[in-house]
Amino acid sequence: MAQSDTVFAGSIPQFYDQKLGELLFAPYAADMAMRMRSLAAGRLLETAAGTGIVTRQLAAHLPASVEIVATDLNQPMLDYAATRQGSDSRIEWRQPDALDLPFEDASFDVVCCQFGAMFFPNRVAGYVEARRVLRPGGRFVFNVWDRIEENAFADDVTNAVAAVFPHDPPRFLARTPHGYHDVALIREDLSRAGFADIEIETREEVSRAPSARDAATAYCQGTPLRNEIEARDASLLQLATDRATQAIASRHGNGPVAGKIQAHVIVAAG
Repeated sequence: MAQSDTVFAGSIPQFYDQKLGELLFAPYAADMAMRMRSLAAGRLLETAAGTGIVTRQLAAHLPASVEIVATDLNQPMLDYAATRQGSDSRIEWRQPDALDLPFEDASFDVVCCQFGAMFFPNRVAGYVEARRVLRPGGRFVFNVWDRIEENAFADDVTNAVAAVFPHDPPRFLARTPHGYHDVALIREDLSRAGFADIEIETREEVSRAPSARDAATAYCQGTPLRNEIEARDASLLQLATDRATQAIASRHGNGPVAGKIQAHVIVAAG
């Protein structure tokens, strides 16, 4: 993973939330919240909360007796999340490292993480920390993207942007968001962290955007792919976005577009 893969700053948080929220994350955020409905009271820890897309779903579906601690390593993302959520005494925003959580052992009933584990520099260490802070009988619920070929728009964008930089193609999307899709490896990492009960469901959803340009802009300007493009030649950001737009339109049409997305949803305990 490149250092720029974890930089979510500048205009990225706003683009990420407003463009990618509905395009990619909303269906899985709703699924995540539904999996928490049995939690009637206690404490829930969310790691890699980003701009609060899952946090907002949790706040809407969980009772007031559930305390939510939403965390992320990127303070600009948390700052944006707090403005989107508004005042809610149940939610505490914190900026710890998911690999070194500042919480006591057995202090949470659930730990959840939406599309964050792929960014952990040491996933086993992150899983060990999640298990450490879980109370007996607690659950660790998280999801990761399947391989990029199973995710239409991400694949289209990656190939289109590569053509703009043929000698040094930006590979952020394939390398990091879609780089941790091997189910056997995920099981092995969780087992090494001490989890004994592991369930993995591969879940297909549909990604929708008002236009091909909306989808292309979301990926090219609302993710660290933007950092890779600008590091090569900042003047080509618009060209890269245009080429990605053309690629998506050629496969999915010029009006509202829809494409397959697919992810693994993991529930670990024990």
